[in-house]
Amino acid sequence: MRLLGGGSGGVGGGRDDVWVASLLDDIGASANWMASALGSSGYRADFSPSSLREVERFMAEHSNAGAAVDGGLLASGLGARLFGLGCYVGETIRRGLGGVWDADDADPAGEINVTLRLSDQSVIWPVQRVIKRFHNGPEGSIVAYALFLGLDLQTCNPPPGPNSPAPAGPKRRRGLFRRR
Repeated sequence: MRLLGGGSGGVGGGRDDVWVASLLDDIGASANWMASALGSSGYRADFSPSSLREVERFMAEHSNAGAAVDGGLLASGLGARLFGLGCYVGETIRRGLGGVWDADDADPAGEINVTLRLSDQSVIWPVQRVIKRFHNGPEGSIVAYALFLGLDLQTCNPPPGPNSPAPAGPKRRRGLFRRR
């Protein structure tokens, strides 16, 4: 069992202490925590593909090519927040394209090395991608990453209503190097 958290509040505060059974549980808890924290800080974080534009806006406003902006929301708790953002990005991609998370609890760098195996069997590392975005700035764009993977960022997933059709299956990925 691992301890998450250490405080309370939104992105600027921290999160309540939560015990999780595994790194896979930590991924889900962190993605949900980050969605809530982003929302409480004025960013739309509803796991829709288009919400990745908000993650990009967050990164642009709170980081500057490898450094947290003074007084910004990444100025403290950087590691946990980048992990949470990576989990949110990965979970958004998973919901849009299909796939399963994989993690090795025995890996000392397990939080950085979590993978997402997409429905077409390709493997991505969302936490590493968010860390690269932090270090490289806009050239490591989360939006470009999602588009390259084939995610339709125009899609917005409103909450289902009583007359909503059943959700469609995962979209077929169409990257730049895939035949159509």
